Amino acid sequence: MIGDKLHIVVCIKQTSSSTNAQFDAKKATVQAAGAQAAINPFDEYAIEEGVRIRERLNSKATVHALSLGPAEAESSLREAIAKGCDGATLLSDPQFEGSDTAATAYLLQKGIEKLGKLKGPVDLVLCGKQTNDSDAGVVGTQVAAWWDVPSAASVRKVVEIAPGNPGKVVVGRMMEDGTDTLEMSLPAVLSIVKEINEPRIASLKGKMASRKAEIAVWRLSDLEAEVEKIGAAGSALRMGETYPPPKRSGGEVIEGKSPQEKAKKLLQKLKETKLL
Repeated sequence: MIGDKLHIVVCIKQTSSSTNAQFDAKKATVQAAGAQAAINPFDEYAIEEGVRIRERLNSKATVHALSLGPAEAESSLREAIAKGCDGATLLSDPQFEGSDTAATAYLLQKGIEKLGKLKGPVDLVLCGKQTNDSDAGVVGTQVAAWWDVPSAASVRKVVEIAPGNPGKVVVGRMMEDGTDTLEMSLPAVLSIVKEINEPRIASLKGKMASRKAEIAVWRLSDLEAEVEKIGAAGSALRMGETYPPPKRSGGEVIEGKSPQEKAKKLLQKLKETKLL
């Protein structure tokens, strides 16, 4: 805790907001250049929940946004501040490129660790349940694993949060057959689902604050990270052959004067092609 304040960190990612983004088959990545970018939609709910927890605690909390990505990701961090975060930090270094989810989580945990040293121990980390570019949905739990703290995924409600030493958080977690309730000690990591809240629109005051905010940028040299655990070389996941799905050819229209006639022709066609 920072004095008597709960220290919350929200991990966000800048992703493409365009459906026309191009796919680079050689690099197995979406080409970000020229595509519109924004905060990963699922992370918006994590930001909102962090701000709501601060409001619930009568401002006895701070909410800090943390992102790993290129320099351009600063715009999404400013948007997070506009939506209510108190500050933001960007982890950006060419050596971070090619990191898989485990290496990404490792770097985020190192960023959280440094934030704890500079601004006071981190009590709670919030993540969106997944990103809209890879849909892996595991970074939150991997951050918790590197940090060696409790975690919960698919959190749809923060039932109770009690700062202190020891502090605790009680959450409702979505399951296939309903919702179960978990109590965990702090610090902890929660992966948030969109059913938890409705993200607010940035206020004029928030937008003005985001323009003036100083976004810290940390390189590899700023983190106590092992280079063997990051980037493509430090990633266990290896991408095989990738390619966009083939373009679909035009279909065949079955003509007929009546539904019965069309059905007979369709049946005959299926037999001819040995599908029946």
